[in-house]
Amino acid sequence: MFGFGTGLALIIAIGAQNAYLLRLGIEGRNRTVLTAVLICSVSDAVLILAGIVGIGALIQAAPVVLIIVQVLGVGFLLTYGVFAAVRALRPGVLIAAASTEISTRAAVMTTIALTWLNPHVYLDTLIFLGSVANQQGVNERWWWGAGAVTASFVWFFALGFGARKLRPLFAKRTSWRVLDGFIAVVMIALGVRMALGA
Repeated sequence: MFGFGTGLALIIAIGAQNAYLLRLGIEGRNRTVLTAVLICSVSDAVLILAGIVGIGALIQAAPVVLIIVQVLGVGFLLTYGVFAAVRALRPGVLIAAASTEISTRAAVMTTIALTWLNPHVYLDTLIFLGSVANQQGVNERWWWGAGAVTASFVWFFALGFGARKLRPLFAKRTSWRVLDGFIAVVMIALGVRMALGA
Protein backbone atom coordinates (compact mmCIF):
# COMPACT_ATOMS: atom_id res chain seq x y z
CA MET A 1 0.00 0.00 0.00
CA PHE A 2 2.89 2.37 0.83
CA GLY A 3 4.46 1.69 -2.57
CA PHE A 4 1.14 2.45 -4.25
CA GLY A 5 0.78 5.76 -2.41
CA THR A 6 4.36 6.88 -3.05
CA GLY A 7 4.18 5.93 -6.72
CA LEU A 8 0.85 7.71 -7.16
CA ALA A 9 2.14 10.87 -5.46
CA LEU A 10 5.03 11.07 -7.95
CA ILE A 11 2.97 10.28 -11.06
CA ILE A 12 0.00 12.59 -10.43
CA ALA A 13 2.10 15.76 -10.58
CA ILE A 14 1.18 17.60 -13.78
CA GLY A 15 3.99 17.15 -16.24
CA ALA A 16 4.55 16.85 -19.97
CA GLN A 17 3.50 13.22 -20.15
CA ASN A 18 0.27 13.72 -18.18
CA ALA A 19 -0.65 16.87 -20.12
CA TYR A 20 -0.19 15.06 -23.44
CA LEU A 21 -2.14 12.02 -22.29
CA LEU A 22 -5.00 14.28 -21.16
CA ARG A 23 -5.20 15.86 -24.61
CA LEU A 24 -4.94 12.48 -26.31
CA GLY A 25 -7.69 11.05 -24.10
CA ILE A 26 -10.03 13.89 -25.05
CA GLU A 27 -9.30 13.75 -28.77
CA GLY A 28 -8.01 10.25 -29.53
CA ARG A 29 -9.58 6.98 -30.53
CA ASN A 30 -9.74 4.11 -28.05
CA ARG A 31 -6.93 2.16 -29.72
CA THR A 32 -4.64 5.19 -29.83
CA VAL A 33 -5.34 6.07 -26.19
CA LEU A 34 -4.85 2.44 -25.09
CA THR A 35 -1.50 2.27 -26.90
CA ALA A 36 -0.27 5.50 -25.26
CA VAL A 37 -1.52 4.44 -21.81
CA LEU A 38 0.27 1.09 -22.10
CA ILE A 39 3.51 2.79 -23.18
CA CYS A 40 3.37 5.08 -20.12
CA SER A 41 2.45 2.27 -17.70
CA VAL A 42 4.85 -0.37 -18.99
CA SER A 43 7.70 2.16 -19.20
CA ASP A 44 7.15 3.10 -15.56
CA ALA A 45 7.01 -0.58 -14.57
CA VAL A 46 10.28 -1.34 -16.37
CA LEU A 47 12.03 1.64 -14.79
CA ILE A 48 10.72 0.97 -11.27
CA LEU A 49 11.72 -2.70 -11.41
CA ALA A 50 15.11 -1.76 -12.88
CA GLY A 51 15.58 0.63 -9.96
CA ILE A 52 14.83 -2.17 -7.51
CA VAL A 53 17.33 -4.44 -9.27
CA GLY A 54 19.94 -1.71 -8.87
CA ILE A 55 20.35 -0.08 -12.27
CA GLY A 56 19.75 3.31 -10.63
CA ALA A 57 23.21 3.01 -9.08
CA LEU A 58 24.72 2.56 -12.56
CA ILE A 59 22.95 5.69 -13.83
CA GLN A 60 24.32 7.66 -10.88
CA ALA A 61 27.80 6.38 -11.71
CA ALA A 62 27.47 7.54 -15.35
CA PRO A 63 25.88 11.03 -15.17
CA VAL A 64 26.73 11.69 -18.84
CA VAL A 65 23.72 9.50 -19.76
CA LEU A 66 21.37 11.87 -17.95
CA ILE A 67 23.04 14.88 -19.58
CA ILE A 68 22.41 13.46 -23.07
CA VAL A 69 18.79 12.69 -22.18
CA GLN A 70 18.44 16.19 -20.73
CA VAL A 71 19.64 17.92 -23.91
CA LEU A 72 17.32 15.85 -26.12
CA GLY A 73 14.45 16.32 -23.68
CA VAL A 74 14.85 20.11 -23.57
CA GLY A 75 14.72 20.32 -27.36
CA PHE A 76 11.66 18.10 -27.57
CA LEU A 77 9.72 19.85 -24.79
CA LEU A 78 10.38 23.35 -26.16
CA THR A 79 9.39 22.27 -29.68
CA TYR A 80 6.20 20.59 -28.51
CA GLY A 81 5.42 23.61 -26.33
CA VAL A 82 5.67 25.94 -29.32
CA PHE A 83 3.35 23.69 -31.35
CA ALA A 84 0.85 23.70 -28.47
CA ALA A 85 1.04 27.50 -28.30
CA VAL A 86 0.30 27.72 -32.04
CA ARG A 87 -2.70 25.40 -31.54
CA ALA A 88 -3.89 27.65 -28.68
CA LEU A 89 -3.83 30.65 -31.02
CA ARG A 90 -5.76 28.72 -33.70
CA PRO A 91 -7.97 26.33 -31.74
CA GLY A 92 -10.19 23.71 -33.32
CA VAL A 93 -13.22 21.97 -31.92
CA LEU A 94 -13.68 18.30 -31.13
CA ILE A 95 -16.07 17.71 -34.03
CA ALA A 96 -13.74 19.39 -36.53
CA ALA A 97 -10.75 17.64 -34.96
CA ALA A 98 -12.08 14.23 -35.99
CA SER A 99 -10.60 14.65 -39.46
CA THR A 100 -7.21 15.64 -38.02
CA GLU A 101 -7.24 13.16 -35.17
CA ILE A 102 -3.85 12.20 -33.81
CA SER A 103 -2.63 9.05 -35.57
CA THR A 104 -1.58 6.04 -33.51
CA ARG A 105 1.95 6.28 -34.90
CA ALA A 106 2.28 9.96 -33.94
CA ALA A 107 0.85 9.22 -30.49
CA VAL A 108 3.31 6.36 -29.98
CA MET A 109 6.34 8.44 -31.01
CA THR A 110 5.30 11.43 -28.90
CA THR A 111 4.50 9.29 -25.85
CA ILE A 112 7.83 7.47 -26.09
CA ALA A 113 9.69 10.78 -26.40
CA LEU A 114 7.84 12.40 -23.49
CA THR A 115 8.52 9.33 -21.36
CA TRP A 116 12.09 8.38 -22.18
CA LEU A 117 13.60 11.81 -22.96
CA ASN A 118 12.73 13.15 -19.52
CA PRO A 119 15.68 12.83 -17.12
CA HIS A 120 13.27 13.33 -14.20
CA VAL A 121 11.64 9.99 -14.98
CA TYR A 122 14.98 8.29 -14.31
CA LEU A 123 15.49 10.22 -11.10
CA ASP A 124 11.94 9.45 -9.91
CA THR A 125 11.78 5.77 -10.85
CA LEU A 126 15.26 4.29 -11.14
CA ILE A 127 16.86 6.26 -8.34
CA PHE A 128 14.16 7.53 -5.93
CA LEU A 129 11.59 4.72 -6.09
CA GLY A 130 14.32 2.11 -6.52
CA SER A 131 16.19 3.27 -3.42
CA VAL A 132 13.01 3.56 -1.32
CA ALA A 133 11.97 0.06 -2.40
CA ASN A 134 15.35 -1.33 -1.43
CA GLN A 135 14.94 0.07 2.08
CA GLN A 136 11.92 -2.19 2.61
CA GLY A 137 13.88 -5.42 2.95
CA VAL A 138 14.90 -8.18 0.54
CA ASN A 139 11.45 -9.70 0.02
CA GLU A 140 9.25 -6.72 0.87
CA ARG A 141 10.91 -4.54 -1.77
CA TRP A 142 9.18 -6.49 -4.57
CA TRP A 143 5.76 -6.05 -2.93
CA TRP A 144 6.52 -2.35 -2.52
CA GLY A 145 7.57 -2.15 -6.17
CA ALA A 146 4.39 -3.97 -7.22
CA GLY A 147 2.39 -1.28 -5.41
CA ALA A 148 4.24 1.49 -7.24
CA VAL A 149 3.76 -0.26 -10.60
CA THR A 150 0.04 -0.73 -9.86
CA ALA A 151 -0.23 3.00 -9.11
CA SER A 152 1.21 3.77 -12.56
CA PHE A 153 -1.29 1.54 -14.34
CA VAL A 154 -4.25 2.88 -12.31
CA TRP A 155 -3.30 6.52 -12.88
CA PHE A 156 -2.53 6.33 -16.60
CA PHE A 157 -5.65 4.30 -17.41
CA ALA A 158 -7.80 6.67 -15.32
CA LEU A 159 -6.29 9.75 -17.00
CA GLY A 160 -6.32 8.40 -20.56
CA PHE A 161 -9.83 6.97 -20.51
CA GLY A 162 -11.33 9.36 -17.94
CA ALA A 163 -10.48 12.34 -20.15
CA ARG A 164 -13.27 11.37 -22.54
CA LYS A 165 -15.76 12.61 -19.94
CA LEU A 166 -14.56 16.10 -20.87
CA ARG A 167 -15.48 15.69 -24.55
CA PRO A 168 -18.72 17.73 -24.40
CA LEU A 169 -16.73 20.63 -22.97
CA PHE A 170 -14.24 20.41 -25.84
CA ALA A 171 -16.87 20.95 -28.50
CA LYS A 172 -16.01 24.63 -27.92
CA ARG A 173 -12.96 26.39 -29.35
CA THR A 174 -12.37 28.22 -26.06
CA SER A 175 -11.83 24.93 -24.22
CA TRP A 176 -9.17 23.83 -26.71
CA ARG A 177 -7.52 27.25 -26.45
CA VAL A 178 -7.31 26.93 -22.66
CA LEU A 179 -6.07 23.30 -22.77
CA ASP A 180 -3.43 23.92 -25.44
CA GLY A 181 -2.38 27.13 -23.71
CA PHE A 182 -1.96 25.16 -20.48
CA ILE A 183 -0.01 22.42 -22.29
CA ALA A 184 2.23 25.03 -23.95
CA VAL A 185 3.02 26.63 -20.58
CA VAL A 186 3.72 23.24 -18.96
CA MET A 187 5.97 22.01 -21.79
CA ILE A 188 7.95 25.26 -22.17
CA ALA A 189 8.30 25.71 -18.39
CA LEU A 190 9.55 22.13 -18.01
CA GLY A 191 11.91 22.57 -20.96
CA VAL A 192 13.39 25.76 -19.48
CA ARG A 193 13.60 24.21 -16.03
CA MET A 194 15.31 21.15 -17.47
CA ALA A 195 17.73 23.35 -19.44
CA LEU A 196 18.66 25.17 -16.24
CA GLY A 197 19.21 21.82 -14.51
CA ALA A 198 16.47 22.44 -11.93
